[in-house]
Amino acid sequence: MAITLEEAKNNVQDDLQLGVIDEFQKSSWLLDNLTFDDAISPTGGGATLTYGYTRLITQPTAAFRAVNSEYVPQEVKKQRYTCDLKVFGGAYQIDRIIAGMGGIISEVTLQTQQKIKAAQTLFSDTVINGDSGVDANAFDGLEKAVTGSTTEFTPGAAIDLSSSAAIDSNYKVFLDELDNFLALLDGRPSALLMNTKLWAKFRAAARRSASFTETKDRFGQNITTYDDIPLIDLGAKPGSNSPIVGINATTGVSPLYAVRLGMDGFHGVSMAGRAPVESYMPDFTIPGAVKTGEVEMVAAVALKATKAAGIMRGLKVQ
Repeated sequence: MAITLEEAKNNVQDDLQLGVIDEFQKSSWLLDNLTFDDAISPTGGGATLTYGYTRLITQPTAAFRAVNSEYVPQEVKKQRYTCDLKVFGGAYQIDRIIAGMGGIISEVTLQTQQKIKAAQTLFSDTVINGDSGVDANAFDGLEKAVTGSTTEFTPGAAIDLSSSAAIDSNYKVFLDELDNFLALLDGRPSALLMNTKLWAKFRAAARRSASFTETKDRFGQNITTYDDIPLIDLGAKPGSNSPIVGINATTGVSPLYAVRLGMDGFHGVSMAGRAPVESYMPDFTIPGAVKTGEVEMVAAVALKATKAAGIMRGLKVQ
């Protein structure tokens, strides 16, 4: 059964666990909007860490035919894929004396919130850059899935958006090429994923074309849209200031990712019968001065159709 984190909260009884899921949602547009499908064993019906699916890699065709003639046969091409769910999160330790000191915010709450922030950032980073061939403990991300496909789009020349003057000169070319890129997908994308610098340049270009709007999500946070498509800044990698969507240090060029979320497009995968996110809070009622708390997620992502995601390259932002 496919669920979102919002629906997963309905099955959570513990208030602290509920708070952890809620924090994951509030701190990440991607986690709040991504649907998670259950990874279920085909033999016993229980949970498994391997999720198998079929990815469509070509589109169906149709044509006219003359009377007394036959259609030219054509079948969509598909390919079998599997993805392995991975375990990630973090732990912290607190002395029971410090935990009982109180203050503006409890130490347990602070450490839990920060560990949530790191875990959701790691998830977003892996959604883009994950490569199980480089790190066997990580799942594969969009960069690996889409590179070399028909939805990897590179303009004839890099589009300079590095300054206000450059945006004045090039914003029409940028938006035209962006529309050419989006036309390669199999439908309107659910979001455009980028780094902070490209997000600021995109907003500037959209303002000049009157294609810029802002809405609020259900947590009251501003969401910038272009042609009603949310522009999502994925921020920095966990524990650093390096952007998740990287910028070439030599050329200043950045990519832009587009995803169509859905069970037939791009979605998350989690274990059957378990919430995608779980917390293990310090238990100060048992002996021992120092207690450990943990936040953990077991997940992966699946791209069911190649054209449900794409990469636009060649955008100069610095």
